[in-house]
Amino acid sequence: MRYAFAGTLLPLAGPPSPRLLAVRPTAFNNDLIGDMTMDAKSPKTVALNVGDKSLNFPVLSGTVGPDVVDISKLYAQSGMFTYDPGFTSTGSCESKITYIDGDAGILLYRGYPIEQLAENGDFLETCYLLLYGELPTAAQKADFDSRVTHHTMVHEQMARFFQGFRRDAHPMAVMVASVGALAAFYHDSTDINDPHQRMVASMRMIAKVPTLAAMAYKYTVGQPFIYPKNSLDFASNFLNMCFAVPCEDYKINPVMAEALDKIFTLHADHEQNASTSTVRIAGSSGANPFACIAAGIACLWGPAHGGANEAALAMLAEIGTVDKIPEFIAKVKDKNSTVRLMGFGHRVYKNYDPRAKIMQQMCHKVLAETGHGNDPMLKVALELEKIALHDEYFVQRKLYPNVDFYSGITLKAMGFPTSMFTVLFAVARTVGWISQWSEMIEDPNQKIGRPRQLYTGKTQRDYVAVDKRK
Repeated sequence: MRYAFAGTLLPLAGPPSPRLLAVRPTAFNNDLIGDMTMDAKSPKTVALNVGDKSLNFPVLSGTVGPDVVDISKLYAQSGMFTYDPGFTSTGSCESKITYIDGDAGILLYRGYPIEQLAENGDFLETCYLLLYGELPTAAQKADFDSRVTHHTMVHEQMARFFQGFRRDAHPMAVMVASVGALAAFYHDSTDINDPHQRMVASMRMIAKVPTLAAMAYKYTVGQPFIYPKNSLDFASNFLNMCFAVPCEDYKINPVMAEALDKIFTLHADHEQNASTSTVRIAGSSGANPFACIAAGIACLWGPAHGGANEAALAMLAEIGTVDKIPEFIAKVKDKNSTVRLMGFGHRVYKNYDPRAKIMQQMCHKVLAETGHGNDPMLKVALELEKIALHDEYFVQRKLYPNVDFYSGITLKAMGFPTSMFTVLFAVARTVGWISQWSEMIEDPNQKIGRPRQLYTGKTQRDYVAVDKRK
């Protein structure tokens, strides 16, 4: 086994400062100033040669997945940092929660394939698994479900807090503020050094974030808030809080509840993505858990992260009908065109997104149940999927449909406006965020997140009085 990383030393201008080892996907070149190769004598170390100096770094192996080179002592021993924009080749932490093999199209929660969990379990069972590491027994699940159910109400003063927003406020703006404000209402569970308070805060967020999400929706449509019902399951309760009104009874459609539960399960966690990394780095400073989750929601709001399903839906609406697909595909293939194929491809998955298969099935069920089985948007989606899976242009680029491709259509058919799509994502991902946060807090090796940089600004210079400047 041999590791070979091309490493070019990039000197920084100005006073003595560290050099950076830029690890880029280039061919190995012995003429480079720095190179990194596997030490033949020890299969678990890597030798970094800089000039006539050789440094050894340990190679760490997980239970599955690629090995990692431990460079935590790189700066101390060499005066260099690594340079990895977007952290695409950097392992930021050690975790036991979620594993993704993007090339094989595999997603595991605590070792269990996402397909099995979505098809056989429910969302709260997945929550228990992510939090505690094992699937619950019948007694444990009943207790956990009860604890979540009896924490769903929020402090009554939160209703007045909502009145400070404009009536047309975006639901995600409301979510960022209201989740962060939970720390002001539940300050008895903000001590991160107390395991009991951490547990209470975790349960509160899993239970109360859906209530806040439903309140955000009701506020934007001008309807009164609907209190949680302890007699309903998690997904049904959320649907009731969103769509019930005081003047008449709301009947829960079991197909809609099943679809929403599966959507929550599919989005519960996804390893060290942008929002999860945001939660971890916020938590590394010692911030309270409510603030950390609010930071994750703010990151999720970005269109490159949580807004992908809304973008896919907008693309399908723009295409309109199947007969216009060839023209659209031609624009996608045109190098001079700015048209992009939304809902296809993924930063991690280089194969068919395993969540997309389940989402496709639920999409059909929901559309059939709501009478939208012949929805032209679905026909466009299916034809695009067929083209993407067989057209050599897309196959070579591994642009397979991802979960966002179908989730937007499904949520629209269920009655949610596009502004709520990312809010629902946040409801599902809260358990993943809080599980990752808890794991980080309990990790004895965790430190405050503090990335370094490649400085390319001005070197040191002296101040000049304003009347002498030219």
